[in-house]
Amino acid sequence: MYHQPVLKNRRTLLERAEKFISEIYFTDCNLRGRLYGDTCPLESISSSLSQQRIPFLEAVKQNFEPYQVGDTFGPTWWTCWFKVSLRIPDSWRGKQVHLRWESDGEAMVWRDEQPVQGLTKEGEKTSYVLTDISLYVELACNGLFGAGQGSMIATPDPDRKYSVQKAELVVFKQEVRELLTDLEMLVDVVKLLGEGEQRGYQALFTANEMVNLCEPTNPSSFPAARSLAQKFFSQRNGESQHTVHAMGHCHIDSAWLWPYEETIRKCARSWVTVIRLMEKNPHMVFTCSQAQQFEWVKSWYPGLFSQIQHFVEKGQFIPVGGTWVEMDGNLPSGESMVRQFLEGQRFFKQEFGNYCKEFWLPDTFGYSAQLPQLMQCSGITRFLTQKLSWNLVNTFPHNTFFWEGLDGSQVLTHFPPGNSYEMKGKVEDLVNTVKNNKDKGRANHSAALFGFGDGGGGPTQLMLDRLDRVQDTDGLPRVQMSSPDRLFSELEADSSLLCTWTGELFLELHNGTYTTQAQIKLGNRQCETLLHDVEVASSLALCLDKTFQYPSQQLQILWRQLLLNQFHDVIPGTCIEMVVEDALRYYQDIRTTGTRLLRVSCEALVSKGATTQTGNTDSTDTSVAVLNTLPWERTEVLPLAGGAPEHQQPCLGRFFISIDDGTVLMENGILHAVVNKDGGLASLYLVKTNREAISHGCSGNQFVVFDDVPLYWDAWDVMDYHLQTRKPVVEVVRPVQVSSPGGLRGSVTFTLRISDKSTITQEIILDAMCPYVRFNTQVEWLESHKFLKVEFPVRVRSPNATYEIQFGHLQRPTHRNTSWDWARFEVWGHKWADLSEHGFGVSLLNDSKYGYSVYQNTLTLSLLRAPKAPDANADMGSHQFTYAVMPHTGTFQEASVIQWAYNLNNPLRLIDHAPGFHTASRSAFSVSAAAVILETIKQAEDRKDALVLRLYESHGSSVTAYLTSCFPITEAWHCDLLERVDPSRPAPITASGISISFNPFQIVSLLLYLK
Repeated sequence: MYHQPVLKNRRTLLERAEKFISEIYFTDCNLRGRLYGDTCPLESISSSLSQQRIPFLEAVKQNFEPYQVGDTFGPTWWTCWFKVSLRIPDSWRGKQVHLRWESDGEAMVWRDEQPVQGLTKEGEKTSYVLTDISLYVELACNGLFGAGQGSMIATPDPDRKYSVQKAELVVFKQEVRELLTDLEMLVDVVKLLGEGEQRGYQALFTANEMVNLCEPTNPSSFPAARSLAQKFFSQRNGESQHTVHAMGHCHIDSAWLWPYEETIRKCARSWVTVIRLMEKNPHMVFTCSQAQQFEWVKSWYPGLFSQIQHFVEKGQFIPVGGTWVEMDGNLPSGESMVRQFLEGQRFFKQEFGNYCKEFWLPDTFGYSAQLPQLMQCSGITRFLTQKLSWNLVNTFPHNTFFWEGLDGSQVLTHFPPGNSYEMKGKVEDLVNTVKNNKDKGRANHSAALFGFGDGGGGPTQLMLDRLDRVQDTDGLPRVQMSSPDRLFSELEADSSLLCTWTGELFLELHNGTYTTQAQIKLGNRQCETLLHDVEVASSLALCLDKTFQYPSQQLQILWRQLLLNQFHDVIPGTCIEMVVEDALRYYQDIRTTGTRLLRVSCEALVSKGATTQTGNTDSTDTSVAVLNTLPWERTEVLPLAGGAPEHQQPCLGRFFISIDDGTVLMENGILHAVVNKDGGLASLYLVKTNREAISHGCSGNQFVVFDDVPLYWDAWDVMDYHLQTRKPVVEVVRPVQVSSPGGLRGSVTFTLRISDKSTITQEIILDAMCPYVRFNTQVEWLESHKFLKVEFPVRVRSPNATYEIQFGHLQRPTHRNTSWDWARFEVWGHKWADLSEHGFGVSLLNDSKYGYSVYQNTLTLSLLRAPKAPDANADMGSHQFTYAVMPHTGTFQEASVIQWAYNLNNPLRLIDHAPGFHTASRSAFSVSAAAVILETIKQAEDRKDALVLRLYESHGSSVTAYLTSCFPITEAWHCDLLERVDPSRPAPITASGISISFNPFQIVSLLLYLK
């Protein structure tokens, strides 16, 4: 074919090719307009609306009324079922016929009582290949990203209406789709490689020649045009080119802008579509995490789950992650993280025959420094995420590296350089993967995860077709459909030049998630403590009575509920109000059932005449005994039910002196505190050393409020500029009054006004023999975009503060020398933070808070936020929480700060029993070294005659400790976090106990066989 040569006008040729495949311009004569051929209306379509999410067999029994395309239905969160009858015209036989379905909401096609494909306009799935004459379509009245009013993360619109815009039969022209994909990829090569690359111009002129050859109305012209594209795509790379490992992916938030129940259907819609793609594309690989979601599908869609198992066995559908959900990486306790791996890995092993090799956490808001050790001890040596690409201040320096945890454990870590877990298989994704790779020369392999995500959706055939075209095309990286194991094996084989990052992976964004939705944080901490106590008490009852029924099944249900709420959009508080309500209901279920299980186990202990794990109790003169679930003796003041009088012991007592100006002095022989009339601590010093803790001219317990308006992510973010809006809370509603004048407990109360809507009422408590002042706090909080904190300026100078994390602690700077320091203006920690200089320090303890900041000499605890999206009522209402301040001599390790924080969070539990019934005090398990914490006692998963004990070194020291018990132990073995015994590591039982050696921050799990 002869044609005139054209000028090398890049713009005109490029735009010509773009318009030729445009969905908007010239569709009457371009190629895009020929994608669909003849159309045919459906024979009939009828609908039935349900407020509930009902199973298929129940749905088909409902009353179906005729439906006209365009009619609206709803509102949000309802479900509309459609019954579709159709007949394919005889003249269409041999052609590819689709049901073309375009609607609001998320739909799923059902055939023969089974789900067969998702249909979601937002996920580019609007047609279903037809072979049938009768179908059902289940349509959820919500989009991939919920139903936000005006923006994605806005509060859902409860009254939104939905409709079906198209429902018809169409002839789909596959040859047009193939040619469109060729041209789209070529156009993208032109754009992405730019004017400076010869290869880009080759793509440009190839596309232009294809347009010249192609007559949209004449399919016989297509092969010649396609042959030009195939020639371009088949021109190969050199051997040194970067290799992209493409893997299908579908990140589904277990709850976020939609409730848990909708996630179950999102999984079905997404995964059944993946199964259809695998049937058509045997080379396709799909990675999928979160055991909870698999369990949901197994329960709700057993037929689909069987298909998944089949493709898992074929190696196409690959479970990854190893955890129950993709949990938050900061806030869950160490034991909760252990249970994430334990429950997840055991599920994957039971259902699919294998443990996961890779930890998969692409969308979580930071990663604890203990995660490498937790991975290693769970059979995982590889880690994939990408979230640190969201850093607001500093660019993380690596994509492929070794991550070294708190104890020195290392895992090979990969951040896909494309900075996404929902790529679309486009040229842009491939170019960015190479361009953004920060380890050029050290790592020549990278992952590309493709598929719609967050709200589900997953890969499409178009994405697969795009990638198939450029498997080895000059100018682009090599592309191969791959698996996580293949990717990491390649990286491991050439890892000698990789760098190592030591310590936490701190996300410089979403710092507000440490504080948002305080009730969820409180529920998490309380339920973690309750389940710990149930397991301890049940284990002791089992030791005393082999007929005791350890509640393993009930505990698994409760743990799985708790683990579900630790999903990375639930415990951080970044979810809609419906999810918050679900989460709080789950916490209440855990409290109700857990309290009952604890009572049963305590009754068993009482019946055997032993009610304590450690410590002393005297129950001969009262009907109350005490259960201490911590492995050290405790002396504490306990209020007795029924108003029983406290016993005055002069050597333990304290006294108050009211001073003329309204201040109150409190003293217990350890601490001396002066409380101002507004509740501020004017003075706090250690009596023995006469060392003052509060900075000169300042007050501790100073409440402050900040304006809290982030750039976009309301529930997620607190920005650094909020620090410039600090306003002390100074208005006194009711000045300090003595509420308990002394004896074993003394306390004062006061009330402050934050605004005309919000108040703080606090009780400041000092107990006998207690080294800290406790602040029981109630806040009535009805603010908008405000942030409440409490400050303690102290007489300590140190460049670093220490924060408790899972199974240990770490230090962060108290200065802002560098941008990395500045980015940590708001950080996370668990039960305590400490600021110490040589010989003296001050610790801040709490029972339910996670947000801290320590700048120079001021310890600050974050208390409450008031974001309005995605939950307009986030944190509104009444809050109760406790924190404490503890000055100490020496190091925080020497002052037992770690133990005192445990005491604050694990209250002694009173147990009723018959008056006069004597209970013996005994120490069930104890540890010889103060540095070693006995964290967990539970029944072994697969051995009813064995216990698992989990201990960790908490000081950051190397130490040998002896574990002793009053129960006879026949054997002791080291095991991993999955409770797999290491046959090469028996734990020697000596006269002094079981000998255990620890490295700094090491976690040790022991399997103990009972006689």
